[in-house]
Amino acid sequence: MAKPRSPKGRARVTNERLALEYPDAVCELDHRNPFELLAATILSAQATDVGVNKATPALFARFPDPESLAEVEPEQVEPFVNTIGLYRQKSKSLVGMARMLVDDYDGEVPSAMKDLVRLPGVGRKTANVVRSVALGRPGLPVDTHVIRLSNLLGITTETDAVKIERELNPMVPAMERGEFSLRMILHGRRVCVARRPRCADCVLNDFCPSSRL
Repeated sequence: MAKPRSPKGRARVTNERLALEYPDAVCELDHRNPFELLAATILSAQATDVGVNKATPALFARFPDPESLAEVEPEQVEPFVNTIGLYRQKSKSLVGMARMLVDDYDGEVPSAMKDLVRLPGVGRKTANVVRSVALGRPGLPVDTHVIRLSNLLGITTETDAVKIERELNPMVPAMERGEFSLRMILHGRRVCVARRPRCADCVLNDFCPSSRL
């Protein structure tokens, strides 16, 4: 097979091969509905999914919906999330998010990007996670792994997450963008590790410009 030469070609082959490599890639944040995923993703900023998953069962048992979370002050949320970094600020974001959902969206998580990014604690990455995982909408979350791998693979030279998202979007079929992101993240964690990439084990090594083979 000829090596893909263009960024679009490299993105296409990357998407195809990682789909075969990680066919069961799923979001690793535990959740039962869009509200829980939204809250968990807000908590996951600069924190591990494992750490968030340890905290959210008790949090969601006490605050199972936006209405119950909107009724309290952030200080009442803090004991449920104090094992997570930046928990005071995140508690404020959770309460603010819940209040806006109740006041502006009838307690429902909106699907439009412009509405999601209005919510406290929600940027494009969080919005794209919720859209692609819980709402069945196109969304390509760009985290540090997606940034790093996209650059190493020669798909983009951008380093800004929003610019990378906008470059990648037309290269990946709309309804595959969320899974593409999940698979890039898994590949970055398991194979293309930042400090010691395992190029010999990488299914992309025949066309990756950064391959050490």
